[in-house]
Amino acid sequence: MRGSYAVAALLIPALLAGTLAGCSNKGKVREPAKLVSIDNPAVQPRNAWSASAGSGSDKFFTELAPSLQVDAVYAADIKGRVYAFGVDNGKRLWEVNTKSRVAAGPGVSGDLILVGTLEGEIIALKRSDGSEVWRAQLSSEALGTPAGDGNVVVARSVDGRVFGLSAANGSRLWSFDRTVPELVLRGMSRPIIVGPNVIIGMENGRMAALNLADGEPRWEQAISVPSGRTVLDRLVDIDGDMVLGDECLFVASFGGEVVCLDPASGQVGWRRGVKSYNSLAAGGDKLFVSDESGVIWGLDAKSGAAAWKQEGLLYRHTSPPAFFGGYVVVGDYEGYLHWMDPSNGKIIGRSRVGSSPITAQPVTSENLLYVQNADGRLAAITLSKK
Repeated sequence: MRGSYAVAALLIPALLAGTLAGCSNKGKVREPAKLVSIDNPAVQPRNAWSASAGSGSDKFFTELAPSLQVDAVYAADIKGRVYAFGVDNGKRLWEVNTKSRVAAGPGVSGDLILVGTLEGEIIALKRSDGSEVWRAQLSSEALGTPAGDGNVVVARSVDGRVFGLSAANGSRLWSFDRTVPELVLRGMSRPIIVGPNVIIGMENGRMAALNLADGEPRWEQAISVPSGRTVLDRLVDIDGDMVLGDECLFVASFGGEVVCLDPASGQVGWRRGVKSYNSLAAGGDKLFVSDESGVIWGLDAKSGAAAWKQEGLLYRHTSPPAFFGGYVVVGDYEGYLHWMDPSNGKIIGRSRVGSSPITAQPVTSENLLYVQNADGRLAAITLSKK
């Protein structure tokens, strides 16, 4: 029943996967790996600028992450404030208070900035000055970052429903619904628009492609199938954001599969056994994955074969990876950024953005890496090579 699901979802800790990974079978806490000093680091990261994006998540579980666009970097905090900052200098362009508990976003659709709230609202703001355009009520908490093409906004709620909303006024155009498991991780992947379709990764381990105009299903594909004796064993959520590559769409699930599939048909090209609730990153000829234990994997993008794995960050609750300046970058629970050689996974540099956890995936431009930590600090980082 949908009501029992909603209660069950609220019982999941904010970082369930990280918590589970932190305990051994004997009940002993698995200590985070101690950081090893780097002799002669090959990269020297430095802050180009930093700014305050409010209170961040303020100990709530959220899907808040910076959104980089050509005109600004957008950010939000749990207290309902939404910000726009200059891309190159971090100057605050505007700030608005929605007076709602914002838990997802910002997303962008044409001239709109979109956020989701714990009260189940999608709030659309004018991109130019942050003024409110409309609000739309969903059926439950809007924990997923909305996406759109300028005409249709796609939004998700924690009860398993997907909504197509009019970008003009927020009115409901269509809805899509699938049964969700008894217990799920508290989070959800961002919809990705590919041509005329929007592709959704679901809590039941399946993906679906829907016609963006009317929500009609085009295909469905199983990424992971529940197995095991307990509800915890059977978690198969697709929580991380997908990555669209040149030849396929990459997706990861907590059920233990990273998959390359054809976005037009849903046909699977390859599968690799890696268990992850994090978003993916691609760079060069590789796909990068941070798994449930904090191991970073470099996979061959064409075959899924493991090129390397980096175990030096075990149980450090690593963020989703990013690819910047020819390097792989991940954050951790102490605010460190770790820089890795994409050819072999060796850690070759380290920097820090405050002492709060970095849980959101960093975003990148050609010259800058943008990172937002749990306390709301937003930093733009550049690097010098030795």
